[in-house]
Amino acid sequence: MAIATLVKSIQDIMRKDVGVDGDAQRISQLVWLLFLKIFDDKEQEWQFFVEGYQSPLDERLRWLNWAKDDEGMTGDELIEFVNNELFPALKTLGTAAGVSNRGRVIGSVFEDAYNYMKSGTLLRQVINKIEEDLDFNSSSDRHLFNDIYEKILADLQSAGNAGEYYTPRAVTQFMVDILDPQLGESLLDPACGTGGFLTCAIDHLKKQVKNPDDEKMIEMTIHGVEKKPLPHMLAMTNMMLHGIDVPTNIRHDNTLSRPLKDYSPAERVEVIITNPPFGGVEEDGIENNFPKKYQTRETADLFMGLIMHLLKKDGGRAAVVLPDGFLFGEGVKTTIKQELLAQFNLHTIVRLPKGVFSPYTSISTNILFFEKGKSTEDIWFFEHPYPQGYKSYSRSKPLTIKEFEREKKWWDKREVNEFAWKVSVKEIAERNFNLDCKNPYSVEINHGEPDELMAEYEQLSQDLAAVQEALKAELMLALGSDV
Repeated sequence: MAIATLVKSIQDIMRKDVGVDGDAQRISQLVWLLFLKIFDDKEQEWQFFVEGYQSPLDERLRWLNWAKDDEGMTGDELIEFVNNELFPALKTLGTAAGVSNRGRVIGSVFEDAYNYMKSGTLLRQVINKIEEDLDFNSSSDRHLFNDIYEKILADLQSAGNAGEYYTPRAVTQFMVDILDPQLGESLLDPACGTGGFLTCAIDHLKKQVKNPDDEKMIEMTIHGVEKKPLPHMLAMTNMMLHGIDVPTNIRHDNTLSRPLKDYSPAERVEVIITNPPFGGVEEDGIENNFPKKYQTRETADLFMGLIMHLLKKDGGRAAVVLPDGFLFGEGVKTTIKQELLAQFNLHTIVRLPKGVFSPYTSISTNILFFEKGKSTEDIWFFEHPYPQGYKSYSRSKPLTIKEFEREKKWWDKREVNEFAWKVSVKEIAERNFNLDCKNPYSVEINHGEPDELMAEYEQLSQDLAAVQEALKAELMLALGSDV
């Protein structure tokens, strides 16, 4: 069954349930069920390959014992079990004494999860659909999860709240390719959403793996934090299907809620790659976790302060998606930019065209690439062009990774061209640290003054009418009629 058809058929069953209100709740319901199904399939694998494996779940709570049998619990019995036994047990796993790391993973996923369905009969139908059509021990079905994941993201967008944690795959891939994380390097996404950057980094690192210890090293060095329950649950599921069996380094938390001064040098990382939420405002008091010079309630600005603090001093590098507003903004933004140029080498800003994040937002965005330990002398700007014939991107015509081949070919042999230009830090300082530098080589078309254009249009209309009348007269004459 096609993934879109499978997800739709499951959601159609959920629509009959009076307890599920709207797409966001349907998606949340689907995701926790998928997580438990995937965990069960992984447990079957661990029982073969992990010596002495013991499930963190009581036998009665394991998917294979309450969900797998298509003629198993249903109706009121199933709803009572899920609400009164399963969820209370899963929610406390994260803090229970002596629980394994795998148990803590389950606890963090279900900390803020809910069962919205009220009909046990309909819930049984959903479970049977998942069990019948998906086997995550099958490599092909693991691959299919990527399609499920994309379908869920599309549905989240329709529900109106995906823009907070969605980055186009082409942008994600480009940023990882350029940063080129290496085995053994610590990598962090402090606002990881559904885990797109992290899974892309994992795929990149897997190409470097030579032995089982290397695989374990990836699990130990990949870190992410996400404060919202649904994207965090998706991120954890995504990690497990990308070979991170115990993703305890993917925390359910708000990275900004910890005071900067509490971070030790040992917690600094070599690579940060992220698309922090922009346009958002943090709750009162969060700004007090930052030095006075950084204090603001604007989310993206606080994340920039955090990223700069968390990078290792020698060679730590980052790629961050930020809106145009950060480039030209003043106040705290100016302070951050001054420090960024003084303490980091902000070597490249890739200016993305409008529509890259469409339909989530039309805000123009940029990718900032910088390294810690050396001040900036010059900033290279690269204006990413639309493909020929495009005026914008859309869901049917999204940005593709192939489009970034132009930047990749240019990257190591930098030359000024119609897309690339260089600005000195001295000029930036003279602009009061406004980084919104326009492409000096782009050709601006002067369409003329409105009054002149209107006069020209009226003259063309008159000329066209005269030609039409002459053509009509000639045609009538040729047909032998009187005009």
